[in-house]
Amino acid sequence: MPEKKNYLWDEPDPPGPSAASPSEPLSVSALTGLIKGTLEDFYSSVAVQGEVSNAKLSSSGHLYFSLKDREALIQAVMFKYRLSFLGFEIRDGMKLIVSGGVSVYAARGQYQLIAQGARLAGAGDILAMLEERKRRLAAEGLFDEERKKPLPRFPSRVALVTSPSGAAVRDIIHVLGRRNASVDLIILPCPVQGEGAADMIAARIRQANALSIADVLIVGRGGGSLEDLLAFSDEAVVRAIAESEIPVISAVGHEIDWAISDYAADLRAATPSAAAELVAESRATLLSEVRQFELALESSIRARLDRAEAALDSFALEDVEARFMRLFLPVARRLDDAREAVVLGIGHRLKDLAHRRALAENALELTSPLAVLNRGYSITRRLGRDKADETGATNQGSWRLEGWGSIVRNASELEKADYLQIIFASGSAKVEVEEVER
Repeated sequence: MPEKKNYLWDEPDPPGPSAASPSEPLSVSALTGLIKGTLEDFYSSVAVQGEVSNAKLSSSGHLYFSLKDREALIQAVMFKYRLSFLGFEIRDGMKLIVSGGVSVYAARGQYQLIAQGARLAGAGDILAMLEERKRRLAAEGLFDEERKKPLPRFPSRVALVTSPSGAAVRDIIHVLGRRNASVDLIILPCPVQGEGAADMIAARIRQANALSIADVLIVGRGGGSLEDLLAFSDEAVVRAIAESEIPVISAVGHEIDWAISDYAADLRAATPSAAAELVAESRATLLSEVRQFELALESSIRARLDRAEAALDSFALEDVEARFMRLFLPVARRLDDAREAVVLGIGHRLKDLAHRRALAENALELTSPLAVLNRGYSITRRLGRDKADETGATNQGSWRLEGWGSIVRNASELEKADYLQIIFASGSAKVEVEEVER
């Protein structure tokens, strides 16, 4: 008769010659060995569903992580050679179905799951839907390269379609301020996930085109899960991007995040910060290019001069000047034109900034109370009806209730013998009302 195999959940055998008793205790290693054999034999092939936490890639290339639910947690490891076949990166917060076997580490009395494979739990249908939508829209030609529009090299105004409270706004403002503060940023606020988000994103894109408010559109958010990014894969958003006359940069999250909007956009940026880098070319880079252009011209001229000098001996004296002028003048003219273009460009920019400053100063001047007084107007303030009122000796609560000290806007507010203070552009006067004409 075959020997019965005992498992941890079986009822214990009655005491017998082979059973352990208080006088014959098991060693720790013996008990651990029994547990190890039981678990590894019975759970050599299982599938476990849970949420990933504490995912960490070791220097050897193995991935260590935990799978948890509301009531329990189990440690897991996926070795490097299995990880290479996975097809996606395991990150904290993912809900996975992990297949593998249970292993017991006897030295520490711990058990863990040796992962042989993994797939997204609940995300399979979403991915299949997105892939089908992407194929269908691609068949319509929405992602064709010939539809892509080039970005202007020097945009003056950039519109950002995103949540006004998200990380994308802060990142882009920081990058624009650091690289080129002359680029104006317009924020078109909208929700980036949840009910109604896709319709609002599409509406903002169409609004920007209808009003021609920007040279470049950035559409995106600061990353998220597959479900969080669904609005940017919505067909309404994808079509709005494809139909946009304004060049669109899709900047959805981080390097590993993606949405169908990436394929419809004229350019995809890995992050919102990277999108800002694309639209705001550094001032230092521009100055460096101008300098390189000057150096290239200078080098070209010197090379031509060197060749001309080396060939002087082969020409008659009367031909030297004519040949030199034919070689030098076109290059010198190009250099003059280039320098003039640079100077004019800087001059136009300075004039524009000066004009904008003057407009701002004029606007401030027009709203200044002192400017109103300088044009001959004055301010009349009611003080009281006797000297005691004027000095503030009367009850202050009553003084305010009856309107003393307030600005007079109508003669009907005054009565004979009221004391008034008239404030001019320079100085003031106190007078007594002799007669009121209403």
